[in-house]
Amino acid sequence: MEKKGLIFDIQAFSVHDGPGCRTNVFLAGCPLQCKWCANPESWICKKHLMFAEKMCKYDHGCRACKDACPYGSIVITESEKPRINWEICKNCRTFECTGVCPNNVLKQCVKEYEPEELVSILRRDFNNWGAEGGVTFSGGDPILQHEFLIEVLKDCRKWNIHTSIETSAYFPEEIFLQVMEYIHFAFIDVKNMDSIAHEMGTGVGNERILSNISALKASGWKGRLVLRQPTIWGYNDSDENARQLIAFMQENDLFEVNLLKFHRLGTTKWEQLGKTYEYSDHGDMSDERMKELQNIYLKANIACYIGDDTLF
Repeated sequence: MEKKGLIFDIQAFSVHDGPGCRTNVFLAGCPLQCKWCANPESWICKKHLMFAEKMCKYDHGCRACKDACPYGSIVITESEKPRINWEICKNCRTFECTGVCPNNVLKQCVKEYEPEELVSILRRDFNNWGAEGGVTFSGGDPILQHEFLIEVLKDCRKWNIHTSIETSAYFPEEIFLQVMEYIHFAFIDVKNMDSIAHEMGTGVGNERILSNISALKASGWKGRLVLRQPTIWGYNDSDENARQLIAFMQENDLFEVNLLKFHRLGTTKWEQLGKTYEYSDHGDMSDERMKELQNIYLKANIACYIGDDTLF
């Protein structure tokens, strides 16, 4: 029986996540839990609930969800907004509340797909991509669902679909290389060159990530690799971190890096999941500092792109 994939979003007409116009497929589940993550709904590899409290019309008299939950997770009175018991909700499998909410305030995040179902969507989008486009697998981290992903990638090869991936590379080397065999273009994140700092920010050290990048280069892989760093003030914006990454890149014959400027576009998602966002009031990078970091890489003959300026 084919392995089903858990996907939390599919976006067509993307132009920043690989060559040409692309369809982005966001798979659920991630081995990292970055404190600044823009997609915290991607952390767990199962269906779960999101609650867009600010969109709720309880103050207009809506009580549609009050009796929908058979587990007693939703509490609402005449004068108060709904309160969600997340400890109960994290074990829910039925999501009755999402079916009655008229404003999509309560919504189920993550949907199951068969491999052929996803490939049919990609084939549908084929005419929108142009000569250089294709599909980008993102997340979360798509390699966490490697069995499903490989099945889809095999079909992509069959239909001559260009494949890109955005990954942390935090996986056993054998699995990582097996997936990368089917990938034409890759962004691999290196959040911090200091393993202790990396673990403080993401929950895991960086040894496996760096080892897998080296193994990929040594394997003779023919694709294009761009290292990526979400650049955060006070975490990984130092000259020393840049110099260490440059040294690693030179050792592995790598010459492209993409520095992403810190943003808070995922803030509302943290709220909708009942989580506290630690970077609500710090981490901002100035344009001037981003340029200074870029110049450090350029002086070392490393092509360094800021934000969406990656050359495809």
